[in-house]
Amino acid sequence: MTARVDKAVVSGVFSLDGQDFDVDNNVWLVGDDDEVLVIDAPHDAAPILEAIGGRRVTAIVLTHGHNDHITAAVALREATGAPIWFNPADRMLWDVVHPDTAPDHDLVEGTRFTVAGTTLTALHTPGHSPGSTCLHAPDLATVFTGDTLFHGGPGATGRSYSDKPTILNSIRSRLLSLHGDTVVKTGHGDDTTISAEISNVR
Repeated sequence: MTARVDKAVVSGVFSLDGQDFDVDNNVWLVGDDDEVLVIDAPHDAAPILEAIGGRRVTAIVLTHGHNDHITAAVALREATGAPIWFNPADRMLWDVVHPDTAPDHDLVEGTRFTVAGTTLTALHTPGHSPGSTCLHAPDLATVFTGDTLFHGGPGATGRSYSDKPTILNSIRSRLLSLHGDTVVKTGHGDDTTISAEISNVR
């Protein structure tokens, strides 16, 4: 059996720079009937655990440090025993949400994960935040982009620790070089493809 991608949508509040926003977050689960890797852990662990469905969790991989992607990470680690992987460039964001505990491993450019016979490779794509990281799964013709690239273009850069020229450079150098048919699975909203977003990256 080859790996498949499951999705859970978890709703909650994104808080940054003294403002709160109601958001729906995508949680991506890559695996098979026995084991699964979880990408992002927003808001509440319960619906994520329901989507896991008793499978062994090999890793909890966080695309960046905004609270709406990491709030449930520690509870999910406690429930599954899986390690948390996180880019240390976003540690200042992590520490706001989880001041009394730390991630388990550094997620950096080239970090590789294997689950259900499929390999995912980390692509460091700063801009939305300094540590923003995508995961490319060439066997699945898929890239998981967190909040770096959406259906419609780049992620937001109008808040603390973000920078528009940086995110544009990240997308152009790390993502638009992928095959045009690569499916983009985002942190919020609908899927897209690399080729569909080329004209939206300006």
